[in-house]
Amino acid sequence: MFDKDKIEKAVKLLLEGIGEDADREGLRDTPERVARMYEELCCGMNQNPKEYLSRTFLCDNENIVIEKDITFYSTCEHHLMPFFGKVHIAYIPDGKVVGISKLARTVEVYARRLQIQEKMTNQIAEAINEYLGTRGVYVMVEAEHMCMSARGIKKPGSRTVTFSAKGKFAEDDRLRSDVMNIFKER
Repeated sequence: MFDKDKIEKAVKLLLEGIGEDADREGLRDTPERVARMYEELCCGMNQNPKEYLSRTFLCDNENIVIEKDITFYSTCEHHLMPFFGKVHIAYIPDGKVVGISKLARTVEVYARRLQIQEKMTNQIAEAINEYLGTRGVYVMVEAEHMCMSARGIKKPGSRTVTFSAKGKFAEDDRLRSDVMNIFKER
């Protein structure tokens, strides 16, 4: 459960630990601001994508549905630094579809947690597959990680790309390849 007081105390200790005066004018309210920020950045911890993916519409075809370029911002659980990018989702309905905004909301549920990209990619695919009951799901995530861009190796602009394929997309190389080409189109 979210504990604003603990975060504020921790941020004050952090500021003191790097040699700052946590009570100076510019930093006095920083612990409270950081606590509010983390409440927003981690709001997905208490959400379940089922809430969004269970509101479906009947659909009598099996044509692929694709939602591309869903922007997301997440926080790396290893360094507590941002990573951000785009999520691309394809699924094959099995008698029902979901409103397209619900796919973006599902991305947000998992992005708004302390996270690693590899896990987030698979969580999105598993949730869509489970709660929507698809014939197949394919998720691709492209992201820049500030823990790699701003520190450590310092390689801004590099992107990490992860995939998760379920059902027909896991079984059919050509289908997966066709969708990958659509994901890459700009």
